[in-house]
Amino acid sequence: MKREIAAKSYKRVRLSTFLKDVLVCSLGAYGGPEAHYGVFTDQMVIKKKYLDEEEFVELIALCSMLPGPTSTQTIVSIGYKTGGPLLALLTMLVWALPVLTIMTILSFLYQIFDSMNISQGGLRYIGPMAVGFIIVAAFRIGRKVITDKITVALLLLGGVTTYFIRAPFIFPLVLIIGGFISVITSGEKNLWNPIKLNPPWPYLIGFGIFALGSIALTFIWDNRILNLFESFYRYGYLVFGGGQVVIPVMHSELVEVNQFMTNQQFLTGYGLVQGLPGPMFSFSAYAGGMAARGSGIPFQVLGSIAGGVGIFMPGLLLIYFIYPIWENLKKIKGIKVSLKGINAVAGGLIAVSSIILMQKSGFMIDNIIVTAFTIVLLLTRKIPAPLIVLLVLILGFII
Repeated sequence: MKREIAAKSYKRVRLSTFLKDVLVCSLGAYGGPEAHYGVFTDQMVIKKKYLDEEEFVELIALCSMLPGPTSTQTIVSIGYKTGGPLLALLTMLVWALPVLTIMTILSFLYQIFDSMNISQGGLRYIGPMAVGFIIVAAFRIGRKVITDKITVALLLLGGVTTYFIRAPFIFPLVLIIGGFISVITSGEKNLWNPIKLNPPWPYLIGFGIFALGSIALTFIWDNRILNLFESFYRYGYLVFGGGQVVIPVMHSELVEVNQFMTNQQFLTGYGLVQGLPGPMFSFSAYAGGMAARGSGIPFQVLGSIAGGVGIFMPGLLLIYFIYPIWENLKKIKGIKVSLKGINAVAGGLIAVSSIILMQKSGFMIDNIIVTAFTIVLLLTRKIPAPLIVLLVLILGFII
């Protein structure tokens, strides 16, 4: 019966009409997933009624249990529900492409400043401002995920471990440990209750081929673009919770391990993306472009494409695999229980990343003031994020 209703909805909704609504969401969605959900609710649920509120909450629950960009997967799921796989793909492109294009252009920002003899000092407060955004994200996520002593311990585990061990492998490891501990300490029975599924295996096979194949190719062929694609694809399938969670993972590998960019350049990109609408994962286009500098404009653009495609592809393939079996999959209690521990560890990762990034930015009095100013404005919610970014940019160039 549900499939018949879905099939009818495909015929009622014109692709162009739906995609215009997706573009409205893309251009109006500032901030992280929580802010995006408000835009989705207004445009897709209340105004256009592509789904009801209960179905929307279920999609949020589904995407929260998957690695990758949560709000992106949510709107892609709405596209899948409304018009099947093709509309889901088009939804992904309309939602993410505008801001990915802007972040690709911004990856040339430092070269543009050099060519025009503009001082880069005007960007110096973007880093401290970005730290303020991360501190607020850590506070809000921590407040949400800390529910008992176990989640407190897991948050501390994630924070302390990743503070002292900055190797890339440690991030997915502590997330997996967090989920495992959450399951074994839950005390609940029948966590892995058997269910009947008929999954579309080709999408999961494709997901695995890209994951394992890109890793294998990096050992065979030393190519910067390939290495970037593998890194960003890995970020896409190992990180839960959206753009804020992926930042400490990216920073460790791109700045500290491989030194593709400086701490200031990394934070500049993260700060600028706060002032743009659309998915936070679009920061990957900036980071990929920055990591591919030095070999010409086409090569740097390829780096941005590798970053953008790499980080979004796993989440898209997982939605294609999971959504058709969601009705049965959500009956598995163990998935929801493990997510509790994974999110607690992620909160610790974000909290510690704010400390590390603040240390690297420097504890000068003006940096501290900008960070504190950003935190106050974000917590009071009186000034929107894009305006905060603009104010800090103006401040940097004036002083």
